[in-house]
Amino acid sequence: MLTVFRTPRSRVDHSLLPRPLTGRDAPDGRGTGGANRGLEVPGFAPSGPAGHPRDSIEHMFASRRELNERQREAASFGDGPLRVIAGPGTGKTTTLTARVEFLLERGVAPERILLLTFTRRSAREIVNRVRAIRGATQVRRVSGGTFHSVAHRTLRRHHAAVGLPDGFGVLDHGDGADLIDLVRGELGILSGERRLPKKATLAALYSRTVNTGVPLANVMLETTPWCADRADEVASVFTAYMARKRSLGLLDFDDLLLYWRVAVQDACLGDEIGASYDHILVDEFQDVNLLQLDVLVGLRRNDSRLTVVGDDAQAIYGFRGASPRFLLDAERYFPGLITITLDVNYRSCAAILKVANAIAADAPEGFGAVLREETPVIGASQPLLVHCADERQQSECVTDRVLELYEQGVALQKQAVLFRAAHHSADLEIELSRRRIPFIKYGGLRYLEAAHVKDLLAAFRLADNPRDEMAWFRLLQLIPGVGPAKARRVIDALRDDDRTLPLSHGEIKGRWPGVVDVLPSDTHDMSSALVDAMCAKEHESVLLHAERIRHAMAPLISSTYDDAAPRLEDLGALVLACAEATRLSDVAADQALEPPASTGDLAGPPMVDEDWLVLSTVHSSKGLEFDAVHVIHAADGNFPSDMALGSAEGLEEERRLFYVAITRARRNLAIYVPLRYHHHRVRDDHSWAQPSRFLSESVRSTLEEIPFIASSDPSPSWSPAVTINGSDVVAGELSKLW
Repeated sequence: MLTVFRTPRSRVDHSLLPRPLTGRDAPDGRGTGGANRGLEVPGFAPSGPAGHPRDSIEHMFASRRELNERQREAASFGDGPLRVIAGPGTGKTTTLTARVEFLLERGVAPERILLLTFTRRSAREIVNRVRAIRGATQVRRVSGGTFHSVAHRTLRRHHAAVGLPDGFGVLDHGDGADLIDLVRGELGILSGERRLPKKATLAALYSRTVNTGVPLANVMLETTPWCADRADEVASVFTAYMARKRSLGLLDFDDLLLYWRVAVQDACLGDEIGASYDHILVDEFQDVNLLQLDVLVGLRRNDSRLTVVGDDAQAIYGFRGASPRFLLDAERYFPGLITITLDVNYRSCAAILKVANAIAADAPEGFGAVLREETPVIGASQPLLVHCADERQQSECVTDRVLELYEQGVALQKQAVLFRAAHHSADLEIELSRRRIPFIKYGGLRYLEAAHVKDLLAAFRLADNPRDEMAWFRLLQLIPGVGPAKARRVIDALRDDDRTLPLSHGEIKGRWPGVVDVLPSDTHDMSSALVDAMCAKEHESVLLHAERIRHAMAPLISSTYDDAAPRLEDLGALVLACAEATRLSDVAADQALEPPASTGDLAGPPMVDEDWLVLSTVHSSKGLEFDAVHVIHAADGNFPSDMALGSAEGLEEERRLFYVAITRARRNLAIYVPLRYHHHRVRDDHSWAQPSRFLSESVRSTLEEIPFIASSDPSPSWSPAVTINGSDVVAGELSKLW
């Protein structure tokens, strides 16, 4: 149960909510006491009263003896606004952990510390480190999580005040795109003679517009100029999308931030929410967008106790509306801000830091932390710049280098091949497979994207919100013989006279006998069982209700998908996540906001290799580190990507991305530049490549260059002339089988 002391207040003015988009417009605008639901950490629950302060300042700092002077200064900072510029490998997490521990030592209640991060894993890591220092009996729950998960918890608590239904559902990115596509079809806004963006692109346009506060027409001119003249039509789709979400009681990820901003900007409610926290700490502040910044300003308008930690040199999420300017100009939003810079690097050797600092020095602004080595790194080598004839030779060179380092004792798991775009590793994957080198590639199917998992999450949403039309539409199509048209007929048959769906499952159940005839006769039992399972029984736990729904869905899953057994096991694991939940829609929202990484390949063959190479896009590698890093395709047009060169901001974000790639390496770094790119696998059509513009003279002076070496293989790179009539041979062989 959540206990919140509520100060008297009026309801929120709904005029503050975003008004409809137009082609030239964007969305509007940009506690005393009480317990806040904290960050959920397995095995990390309240255990008695908070511990008493230690007897001396010396004892208080005993757990922070390993901190350097600037880390200690940041950790023990007072109560004003603080900005920590933390370069890569400078102990950012260690410093944040020490900061939380210091606040707890001063007597700040754990639930009155709000820790905002961009992954729940980061928040858990910090809290678990504090727990290890202070012991389970000393630490309760620090409030926190990702921006979206904290927004979700806040809106659940204050849903009535901001005009949201009690059981509102949360759409993931895929469901949001589907709903946009649905309303576009209903409006009859189709490509016709001129194409419109696909649903995923429309969803990205919507999100970028909302998160940046830039008018839709301007966003389309920048990102989809080929259809910018249809901005008014796109705006009408977005207006209908907003209206449909509201009528169905649904929020997408952007809505969570929009409604949270409305709440904290309200004079009464905002003061109550802000007063719930004595200290707010924000990790990776360079990744915040305008909406998130507005929320922070609203939370701290009456209290300056804020700590933001980030690195403008690692701001690489411009496509999500983030900007390094929010970190660089933070004093504009939080007056009296004090800045502490962490520049002692504990990760990379001095030679790699020279490369990183040279890349940073070429930037027109930012890159406030000039990195320096704390202690010499053992086993380090001079960073390499390897010139290759083409992509094929690049793959061979990378593989040779990987194996060479492996023989020197660098395990495959401690090596990573990084690239700008996921498809850049295609040729390398072929070469690795040919040489039987196991690898794992970051960016595969996420657990939430598995269709059967989305089916059960849709059922969880529907259990709390019978008007969730998207959930009905998805679940009905699991019934054999039911497609989109028949599913639509069933939904229409359930509607009231005012064309809305019933508010209770009791009403749905009462109408079902008159609706079921629309479905194939041999599916009546399974469809009726699903409708029955949606109704919660009196005094039934959320876990038991979830299991009843899973049981009702089992025959539908089995009839829809191959490999039903492992899929049902997946759903069983999801049901177990309901054990501590207060409602099923909360479980669906939590999974959408922070999904597990993968499905375990749906009970595929087990991995028998004890080691494997890591392949990853640079974006996915952020926050990781490896003994050896191989950066491939360091050629203009690939890195930087030609898609990002339309603006100075895009180019500078690519430079920061290159910097992130370089600073993942501890001891060994190699950058590979293909000389040419083939356009055809058989013929010799090709174009010449230019080394990345980020490899300037000053950067190259820090690298040992390995020149292109022509292949000694005299065989031609094209197929020989055909001398065998293959068709006749194949036909003759196959004719023997008929």
